[in-house]
Amino acid sequence: MAWERLIRFVDGKGKICWGQPNITTAGELIEKLSNGTLEAEVLEGSKIARLELSGTTTAVAKLLGPLTGEDVPIIKCVGLNYTKHKLRVYKAADQKLQVREAGRVPPPYPSIFIKGSTSIAAWDEDIPIHKIAQQDQLDYEGELCIVIGKSGKDIPRERVLDHIAGYTVGNDISARTWQRDPRFAGGVPQWCFSKGFDKFAPVGPMLVSPTLAGWADNLQLQTFVNDELRQDTNTSDLLFGVADIVSFLSQGQTLEEGTVVMTGTPSGVAMGMDPPKWLKDGDVVKVQIEQLGSIVNKMVFETTGMVWEKR
Repeated sequence: MAWERLIRFVDGKGKICWGQPNITTAGELIEKLSNGTLEAEVLEGSKIARLELSGTTTAVAKLLGPLTGEDVPIIKCVGLNYTKHKLRVYKAADQKLQVREAGRVPPPYPSIFIKGSTSIAAWDEDIPIHKIAQQDQLDYEGELCIVIGKSGKDIPRERVLDHIAGYTVGNDISARTWQRDPRFAGGVPQWCFSKGFDKFAPVGPMLVSPTLAGWADNLQLQTFVNDELRQDTNTSDLLFGVADIVSFLSQGQTLEEGTVVMTGTPSGVAMGMDPPKWLKDGDVVKVQIEQLGSIVNKMVFETTGMVWEKR
């Protein structure tokens, strides 16, 4: 990549641009944006993996999300992927049994589901919550996300970094009733519909190249709901890391350029609390990851929209 950090922004003339921001730490991005000193060297091109520095620097008038639905062919997601969060260790019959917080044993391979490109939302965008996802079920999942920069198939672990454009922050917003309640999901947990609503995958605020973040395997991830800390775990606790995930996903399936891979969430989700602290109308969720920045999104419950009824 020609860039180390990548943002998409509106310049002073109203033009949407790609650029490399004039920052040395992730925290400076929003700080400089707020005080009007954020600038970026403009990058030329239409694909994130093939952008070139122009040598021209301009002021950032508005910071947009780094990705739109048009940039992302698909979102591939990993479930049940943080060891300490997901596992409780106890003894039974003189054996240590590992049991997931969600009531499952650790998967032998990455557990995969998908979201469509319409789930992509910006780092500061309000999230519209459809009527069917509002009743005592709305949850957050702060996640490290991988953005594929070079399409590939059957990628060996040692070549994975060649295919990564960068990392970003994400929130895998989830409607748990449609995921787990057998009256709605049936006998087997159903993930794609329950997590695939429009704007249910906000990402941003920038992409950070592996040149700076390496394997992204030692970054602190925190999630706040209305300023209350809910999740606080390091990515070193991932059961399957970046190399494993990308290599596994590429087996027999082409990982297309622009694909976003959400790597799983640590402890502290609403579903795991007693009682659960489901998200409500107006709640603000902030997810921040060391070196990558933070996303801040308000949940806005819609009052209109079709609700399909079973015959």
